[in-house]
Amino acid sequence: MSTTAHPNRSGSSQQAKAEGGFWHRWTRSQAEAEAAELQEHVHDAGEAGLTAIDCCTPGETVSVRGLVRSVTLRPRSTAPAVEVELYDGSGTVTVVWLGRRRIPGIDAGRTMVVHGRLTCNTENPTIFNPRYELKPSAG
Repeated sequence: MSTTAHPNRSGSSQQAKAEGGFWHRWTRSQAEAEAAELQEHVHDAGEAGLTAIDCCTPGETVSVRGLVRSVTLRPRSTAPAVEVELYDGSGTVTVVWLGRRRIPGIDAGRTMVVHGRLTCNTENPTIFNPRYELKPSAG
């Protein structure tokens, strides 16, 4: 009796999901489809040095490209802050500019690249006062 597992039986659903198998493409949710499309767009951008958000290590300097999901003004007691939720299909990162009330061009739905140091908080990765590049809106 052989102890080797049949290649089509062990982990076939995980393998199909990871490879974007035929059935997974038809049964995935709208959110999964949008995330896959965004990941393809980020990887096809041809920009060197970009890292997927879920692959970033806290404490390192990173460059990530993603879609702005939300822009929030956080009024503090002495200084305001603009917070942006950036999503690249693999995960989200909060981007914070301290001392700002608004940054022209940064609106929900806009694609941008940010360069900065990722904080060591692994539950809510954050980049403070990064350099950024606004990308053309899809049209």
